[in-house]
Amino acid sequence: SGFGNLAWAVATSDDKALDLKGQIAAAFAKIDRVLGELGTDRSNLLSVTVFLADIGDKKAFDVEWLSWVGDNPQHWPQRMCIEATLSPGTLVEISVVAARPG
Repeated sequence: SGFGNLAWAVATSDDKALDLKGQIAAAFAKIDRVLGELGTDRSNLLSVTVFLADIGDKKAFDVEWLSWVGDNPQHWPQRMCIEATLSPGTLVEISVVAARPG
């Protein structure tokens, strides 16, 4: 959803049978779609919270994160990764806030 110059999205994979990499890709795709519908994109991310069912998956998440957000830390939003009890079958849930330019 959006408000003023901000847009936010929360995403998980709809397919809980996917492995971690697949669920991350599905969540990122959903975020890209929602942000696009709200007139912005991942280059305008301000804040990202990543909920992992197993914090041991953080290194694997970071590989996918770099592929999605880019490898220049100066262009990264503020991000935190925390372990959380998620709905059954959900390995990752991602919440983002982005600026809406213009």
